[in-house]
Amino acid sequence: MFGAGGGTSSYREVEETDVLFLWGANARDAHPIFFHHVLKGVRRGATLFVVDPRRTASAQWADDWLGLNVGSDIALANAMAREIIHAGLANDAFIKHATSDFDAYRNSVEKYTLEFAERETGVPADVIRRAAHSYARADRAIICWTLGITEHHNAVDNVLSLINLALLTGHVGKYGSGVNPLRGQNNVQGGGDMGAIPNRLVGFQDWTTDEGLRKKFESAWGVSLQPKYGKNLTDMFNAMEHGELHGIYAIGENPAHAEADQHRAQRLLESLDTLVVQDIFLTRTAELAHVVLPASASWCESEGTVTNSERRVQRVRKALDPPEGARDDMWIISEIARRLGSDWGQPTAEAVWNEVRTLAPIFTGMTYARLDASGGLQWPCYDEQHPGELFLHSRLWQEPRGGPPAPFSVVEHDPPLERPDAEYPFQLTTGRRLDSYNTGVQTGGYTSPLRRPETLDMSPEDVTRLGLDEGDTVRITSRRGSVVAPVHVDPGLRPGLVFMTLHFQDDVRTNVLTVDYTDPKSGTAEFKACAVRVERALVEARV
Repeated sequence: MFGAGGGTSSYREVEETDVLFLWGANARDAHPIFFHHVLKGVRRGATLFVVDPRRTASAQWADDWLGLNVGSDIALANAMAREIIHAGLANDAFIKHATSDFDAYRNSVEKYTLEFAERETGVPADVIRRAAHSYARADRAIICWTLGITEHHNAVDNVLSLINLALLTGHVGKYGSGVNPLRGQNNVQGGGDMGAIPNRLVGFQDWTTDEGLRKKFESAWGVSLQPKYGKNLTDMFNAMEHGELHGIYAIGENPAHAEADQHRAQRLLESLDTLVVQDIFLTRTAELAHVVLPASASWCESEGTVTNSERRVQRVRKALDPPEGARDDMWIISEIARRLGSDWGQPTAEAVWNEVRTLAPIFTGMTYARLDASGGLQWPCYDEQHPGELFLHSRLWQEPRGGPPAPFSVVEHDPPLERPDAEYPFQLTTGRRLDSYNTGVQTGGYTSPLRRPETLDMSPEDVTRLGLDEGDTVRITSRRGSVVAPVHVDPGLRPGLVFMTLHFQDDVRTNVLTVDYTDPKSGTAEFKACAVRVERALVEARV
C-alpha cells in the first residue's frame, strides 16, 4: 500500500498516542514485550480498544472490547468508516491532498450501516459508533494488528480495510499516528528486509518492473535475474501437489507441523524427491528430510543483525560456539554455493551487511559502528549522517506532497469460507499462549510454571449444554480429521466459539483440523476459522 513492508510507527509513539486499537492482536500473550509499551500508553491516559472474538488477556486492559464474530473485520472497519463520514469527522483536507480513489471507497462503504454491522459482527451499534468517533476525533491514533487479521482467506483485504481508516482520518505519516503489523516471530521483519519473500529483493525492491534496478543486482551478483516473482509457501505446496516442485530446502521452517491441513502437508513433503532441512532442532519436518544440516542458534551463536517491529535494526553478537557438529547458517550456505561452483570465500557477517548497504538505500547509513554506538537504528537510514526515521510516510503531509498519493481500496465483507452447520456446529479459532511459541519446538524442551497442556477451550454455556466438566476428554472433529483433548472452561469465549493452540503438536495435532483455504494475494491460510464437532471421547487425552 505505502511501498514499504514495515510498520509506520515507533514503540515510543505507542506510549504517547491518544487512541490505540489492538485489532486481532492479543499482545498481552503473543507480544508481551510490546505490550509493556501499550500499558505505558494506557497509564498515560490513552484509550485502548481491543477488537477480538475472544475476551483475551489484552481485552482486560481495554476501555472497550469489540467482541466481533470471527472473520467480520471488514464489516466492522467499513461501518466505522461510514459512521466517520456521516458524522463529518473525515479529514477532508488530508484526503484531498494525500490520497486517491476516495469517491469509490465512500460509495462502497455506504451500505455498511451500524445496524448491518451489528448483525454481521455481533458488536453493538453504539460500541461501533463510540470506537469510530474516538478514533476520528483523536489528535493521535494508532492501529496495530497481527495474525487475527492476516490468518484469513482475505488477509490482504482485512489489512487494507484498516489502512483505509487511517487514510480517512489522516492518522498516518505523523508522530503518534500510524498502522502497524506486530511481527509474529523473532526477526520476521528482518527476513522481509533481506528479501526472504517471493516478490521483493533486499530493501523491498521490485526487480521485475525496474530494469535499472535489476541490472544493479545482476552486476553485483554476476547473474541474470528473471523478471518474475517466485512462489510463496502456499504456492510451493500447490506445485508439489501438481508434480511441478520436487525439491525443498527449508531453513528454520517446520511446515510439517505449522501448515494448515496437516495430513496434506505431510503427504506432500513425503512425496518430494529431495527435502533438505537446516535447523537447530530435529523438527518433524527434519525427521522427513533426506538431508539435515544442523545449524547455529542465531541469537547467541552467530554474528549479524535483527530487525524488530518498529523497524529498528540491532546488532546480534556471538556469545557461544554452536554444539559439536552444528555450523553457522552463513557458513553452511556459503559451502553449498562453493560446491555448486560459486566460491564466495568465507564472508563475515559485517561483509554481508555491507553488501546489503550498497544494494538497499534504506540501510545505506547503518554501519556496524553506528549500530553498535546507537543500540540500533530505524530504517530508512539513507546515509551515515541520517538518524533513521522515527515514523514513516511524512511525505504525505508535505507541501507539495512527496511522491504519489496513497490510494483507498474498495474491500467487501467476506465471511470465513467454512462456517458452522448442523454437522459441525462449533467454530474453531487458533492462537497462542504466553508461555509457548508456535509449534512448541523452541519452548517445549523446558518447563514453565505458566504452561498447561493443550486443551479445547470452550465457553461455560457450551460446557454446561454438552454435560461436560473442566478436564473432561472430548474428541474434536473437522472435515479433515480429529484430535482428542481435555476441556478447559474459558469465560472469555462466547457460545459456539472454541479455541486451541498449535503448541503441543506431539500430543494434539491441532493443524489436522484447520483448513488450507488461502488468501490468493498473500498465500496465508485461514487458521482462524474452521467448523468442528465436539463430543465426549471414549479415550483419555494425553496430558
